[in-house]
Amino acid sequence: MRFETSTIKDIAKALGLSTSTVSRALRDRYEISDETKKVVLAYAEKVNYRANPIARSLKERRSYSIGIIVSEIANNFFSQVINGIESIAYARDYHVIIAQSHESHKQEKLNVEHLASRSIDGLLIALSSETQDIDYLRDLYGKGLPIVFFDRVPDNFETHKVIANNFKGSFDATEHLILSGKKVIAHLTSSETLSNTKERLEGYKAALAKYHIEFNPEIVKYCQHGGMHNIELEQAVKELLPLKPDGIFISSDRLTTGCIMALKKTNPEVAHKIAIAGFTNSNLVELFSPSLTSVKQPAFEIGQVATELLISMIEAKRPVTEFETRVLDTELVKMQKMLGNRFL
Repeated sequence: MRFETSTIKDIAKALGLSTSTVSRALRDRYEISDETKKVVLAYAEKVNYRANPIARSLKERRSYSIGIIVSEIANNFFSQVINGIESIAYARDYHVIIAQSHESHKQEKLNVEHLASRSIDGLLIALSSETQDIDYLRDLYGKGLPIVFFDRVPDNFETHKVIANNFKGSFDATEHLILSGKKVIAHLTSSETLSNTKERLEGYKAALAKYHIEFNPEIVKYCQHGGMHNIELEQAVKELLPLKPDGIFISSDRLTTGCIMALKKTNPEVAHKIAIAGFTNSNLVELFSPSLTSVKQPAFEIGQVATELLISMIEAKRPVTEFETRVLDTELVKMQKMLGNRFL
């Protein structure tokens, strides 16, 4: 059984109007009288008329769709970014197509090329933890595909970028641990190649330097896949515990929640003696045990700003040559839950 939809021709025939008059009335054009618009819109609603996106795309040479690439939709941060993207895209009559890289450069590249083959109007992307070669993105960009990067951004790519203030967020979290009396503060982080990994490491080091604590690279552990693989996260925690840290600063959402579970699994007694501060956008932070001081990113706003910038590129009448990197502030949410005889 085929689903039949009404067309502009059907409406025109039923109302005794020309197809051009109906089309203009549906688009609220000034040359059509209010009375005619009222009649056309009422009948269109009665027959459940919906504009044909394919016909519109062919006529305007645009698909009104935006591609989104993130590592994992289930990640609290990325799910909130997507909500922000959708809030702007749908309001501007764009649809979104979401794909996950699962921290794989190969999967990321396949997804991007597939989206490009579907004639998306633009791409919003946070690079995977494996990605170092972005020549395929440069090629698509050079052929006219608007691209905006967010969260995980490349250095040498002239386009808009939207990020959180990673340096300040990590500085604030590390300083909080220091002011809480912690002396040996480890750092658990993602792939060394990611832009936010580098920025958060620098914030961590700057806080240590401010309080004259020597930076020790041995208590910095990298998880190349950002905690998506439990084995690498548990191994990193096992390597940290013999070094006896009394605090851990963690650089990403999945790593933060995963580290708490790994600590409890590896050594439950020690887990409640280590103060933790980390980046996470979870709405359930107050339920975590051990408790957690969190660095919250403006994920929803990042998605909104990135989408606004992308649509401005898509709809620009002339080639865009001036770009900006928007940096949005993070928020430190301190936990004051009593554990034993200490506060976090």
